[in-house]
Amino acid sequence: MTTTAQQTRAEKRAAKKAKSGSVTSVWTKVGIYLVLSLVAAMMLFPFIFMLGTSAKTASDSFRFPPRVLPRDPVLSEFQGEVVPLFVVPIAGQDRSAALVEEGIRAGLFAPSDNLQETYAWPLDLVEATGATVDVVIEGETETLEIFRVPVNAEVVELAKIRNTSVGRFVDVDNPSAEGFGVVRTSQPVEEISFHWSNYSEVLGIRSFDRAITNTILVTILVVGGQIFTSIMGGYAFARLKWTGRDKLFVMYLGSIMIPFVVLIIPLFQIMVKLDWNNTLGVLVWPFFYTAYGTFLMRQFFLSIPKDLEEAAVVDGAKRWRILWTIFVPLSWPAIATLATFSFLYAWNSFIWPLVAVDIGNEDSSVLTIALSTLGGQGADQPQLIFAGVTLAMVVPMLVFIAAQKYFVENVASSGLK
Repeated sequence: MTTTAQQTRAEKRAAKKAKSGSVTSVWTKVGIYLVLSLVAAMMLFPFIFMLGTSAKTASDSFRFPPRVLPRDPVLSEFQGEVVPLFVVPIAGQDRSAALVEEGIRAGLFAPSDNLQETYAWPLDLVEATGATVDVVIEGETETLEIFRVPVNAEVVELAKIRNTSVGRFVDVDNPSAEGFGVVRTSQPVEEISFHWSNYSEVLGIRSFDRAITNTILVTILVVGGQIFTSIMGGYAFARLKWTGRDKLFVMYLGSIMIPFVVLIIPLFQIMVKLDWNNTLGVLVWPFFYTAYGTFLMRQFFLSIPKDLEEAAVVDGAKRWRILWTIFVPLSWPAIATLATFSFLYAWNSFIWPLVAVDIGNEDSSVLTIALSTLGGQGADQPQLIFAGVTLAMVVPMLVFIAAQKYFVENVASSGLK
């Protein structure tokens, strides 16, 4: 009996502990997901803000504080004219009213005991009382005049702080109802509006349009050249036996350690001697070969079973056919990875085009140089700069999405090895 009771209590404690652990596990997962979601939102926010700004107007781009979504003032037709709408107090209520007149001489009035509560009203519609009041403004005592000012359908006595100018607003639904306010500080009625014409405007710039075409051409040639030479070199280092192969591979691999900035001057001198500078060829031919790509393909070729190659040799296949009918079809994950990295390098290349191609040479300019030039010329139109940057990002994103399957597969297979 005692043993049974002890077992029952133990089972209850175990069940309670399991339930508590389950609740703790759920809250732990919720916390992890919240942290990951916050980190993801922080990473995505700059791109979302860039996309929103690329569809704004120039004035909206400079607005402070900045807003993510583009907004335009709502316009309305009043007495045959198109005028903007503002939210202004009329008869004690906030209404959407049309701005029909600006620059009206007015005064800024406030109660003498609360100078922070201000009202702007035309001087022609107020009445001076002849009285004055002493108030302290920014540590100094000033004498202000007292006026009778209509506020919310009542006439109250207020002190005039200073002169200003106001606009006259009329309720579009009730033209007899009107109000006054400082236009600069009045809240405009706005709506979300995307200006996709910014993209066509950027593409209409000749230097930018030509730069995109040049960048696509250079990228295709560089990626194609690197894939071809890396496949050939990787196969030679992985499967062919020849004197000095391993030593040459170590030297070839060691070239990866050399910073590109060290090679800029000698490489540029070679291009000048060959008369290739200031042309599209100077952006292509020096990068047809890549030690990283050769290393990547060699390592992947080494993982392919030799039995497949030996069976093809028995069937009478030559090296060339073995490479392109057996090794290449099995190497799509590695090829896609190499193509992705090569594409991103060629598409985003900036230092070498800046050195090898003159700034004024629009026929050989590429996208990175065009964006830099646009950033200087379009300082007063940031929406065009953001539109150009967005266009520059679209193609790499599509390439990565297309190659993501193979890229992840190659990373996974490398981890398993």
